[in-house]
Amino acid sequence: MTSFAERPMSSKPNDCLEGGGDGAAPSTGRVFNIQRYSLNDGEGIRTVVFLKGCPLSCPWCSNPESRSSKPQVIRRETKCIHCEVCSWDVAECPSGALELVGTDMTMDELLKEIEKDDVFYRSSGGGVTLSGGEVLTQARFAIELLKRLKRLGYNTAIETTGHGNTALLMEMSKYCDEVLYDFKIMDPETAKKTTGINLQRSLDNFRGLIAQGTHVVPRIPLIPGYTMHAENIQAILDYLSEFDLKEVHLLPFHQFGANKYETFEMEYELKDVPVPTDNEVEAIKALVEARGYKVNVGG
Repeated sequence: MTSFAERPMSSKPNDCLEGGGDGAAPSTGRVFNIQRYSLNDGEGIRTVVFLKGCPLSCPWCSNPESRSSKPQVIRRETKCIHCEVCSWDVAECPSGALELVGTDMTMDELLKEIEKDDVFYRSSGGGVTLSGGEVLTQARFAIELLKRLKRLGYNTAIETTGHGNTALLMEMSKYCDEVLYDFKIMDPETAKKTTGINLQRSLDNFRGLIAQGTHVVPRIPLIPGYTMHAENIQAILDYLSEFDLKEVHLLPFHQFGANKYETFEMEYELKDVPVPTDNEVEAIKALVEARGYKVNVGG
């Protein structure tokens, strides 16, 4: 068994979370994971920085720990020795049963971690991808980080739904070699009810990125019962048809994040949903290829 608690925000809000009314970049970003040697989040071998906070509530999300912008402490019962003085303080836990999910890192601290994988970026043509959560919840921090990464000569990418501040997204994209852009449910009412997304803003932001000359790669998560039925796939392809795009990524549903929901005492609605079969994925791949796109399965 695992239990968790949210740590309260400090009395002074961390302006990295859609921060800073004065427009200044915040001094720290809130990170919940740094994944090394990733092959599925852009070109080459990549380090993926997961920023905490997301305004959406996609029922299939494999990172439910990303939704809350607050740091969270989880307790793993298998490690707990029940010392009876628990104050939910990770530093004070004698058995390591407590784990902090969400750490505030300065730009220099984060860059130091990223630079550890420099040799892999250089040898593979890889780089750094900012993910989440939704990267737009920490847009100003992300923009400054991307600027620093470009100065170091790194290939950069972000993963986004486009649900957020338009001006900040356009500014952020100037420091990206590619933007991985998710298309989920194309019916506006169903999309809003299911995920909370403002679909029109997401579509308008996508159009804005294309008009700006950004290299954008559409991605379609294949979620049974939600996104992968033929009518929705066709609606996505119809929307994309007016743009001169070469590539589409398909992201088949998986159950890798299912156990996290119990950890964070959250309901997981898709626990009994089977993953798409190879034949189902191949059928959608063929449908997309028939529209003239190169298709990458898995991202």
